[in-house]
Amino acid sequence: MQAQHGRQGRTRTPSLGGTSSIYSYASTTRTMSRSMKSLRVAWYKKPILQDAFFTDIQTGAMITAIFSMVISLFTIATAVLDIYCLGMTKPGVTHYGYYIMSFQFVYVGNGNVRNTLIVFALFSAIAAIALFVTSCILLKALRKEIEKDMVPWLFASGIFFVWRTIATIFASIVNDMIFGYHISMCLFWVAFILLGALGWVIVYSLYLELSDLTKLEDLAHLRMGTMSSLNMTQSIAGSRPTTPHSTVSTAQVV
Repeated sequence: MQAQHGRQGRTRTPSLGGTSSIYSYASTTRTMSRSMKSLRVAWYKKPILQDAFFTDIQTGAMITAIFSMVISLFTIATAVLDIYCLGMTKPGVTHYGYYIMSFQFVYVGNGNVRNTLIVFALFSAIAAIALFVTSCILLKALRKEIEKDMVPWLFASGIFFVWRTIATIFASIVNDMIFGYHISMCLFWVAFILLGALGWVIVYSLYLELSDLTKLEDLAHLRMGTMSSLNMTQSIAGSRPTTPHSTVSTAQVV
């Protein structure tokens, strides 16, 4: 009975190594659980495209960056031409441009409409400059696979093509569509806007893929760091003489 009472009354003191190992394992489990939850991607954050139809998505994004640079230069040139033509055809302005080109296709009606066309051309040129700069940044980001540097282009191109859509609709309404210049500009911009929208989707899909890969790499680094610290704790605790119930005293028993 005394032996049984002694066993029941004995308190088990967990060893230093066992306690730290259990705590480290529990902490690792909680950390990994939170990390796995963070990897669950919402439907709107999943890549829209897996390839660029005729090529892979990386090459498609590179082509989109070059296409954006060409479109920005084209926009700057046509915007300068539109501003010049609208300025020269203002009532009361004397010019001799008809010796070089005919201004019959230029809008000469309401002054507010003319000023609106000038504003569209001016802001299109400014947006094209921003698009050109961000396209250069995008090319560098694609070579080094840095997804954060793709964000400026996504914003700049989205604003640019939305603005050009509004400008094209307005110009097609107020201008006389019997002239080849207006017809060709309308058709060109419809094609450019559609291609630009497709390119935006391609770059955005690549951005989401690279973001997912970055999350996986961060999780792998966290896992390796946690496991290494756990192994170090176990090795330190294993160097001490312990029993399942208490620490063994190293002092000599007299």
